[in-house]
Amino acid sequence: MKRMDIGKFREIWQASKEDNDCCLIDVRTPAEYAEAHVPGATLLCLDTLAARVHEIPKDKDVYLICRSGARSAQAGNYLIREHGYDRVINVEGGTMAWMQAGHEIETE
Repeated sequence: MKRMDIGKFREIWQASKEDNDCCLIDVRTPAEYAEAHVPGATLLCLDTLAARVHEIPKDKDVYLICRSGARSAQAGNYLIREHGYDRVINVEGGTMAWMQAGHEIETE
């Protein structure tokens, strides 16, 4: 699985808003997501991934994010191994790195 640091990810994520060529899946819990998440991230909890895998596109780059990178790596390995995804990227450092870099967040 590919990995990407928060700086490079931010560049790609900002550019993708115009052409919609990738998606960002946040695999944390609903409570964590509500506290703070990357704007535009879609919540899809790790525990519901197997039941909702059909919601994740195979024809786009799929960026996975969690708090620090461990759960998103687990989710990425599952998508690759069990469902044949080949465009999966783990965002290293996760939401914590995003916030520490001072990037905008959303809350609910």
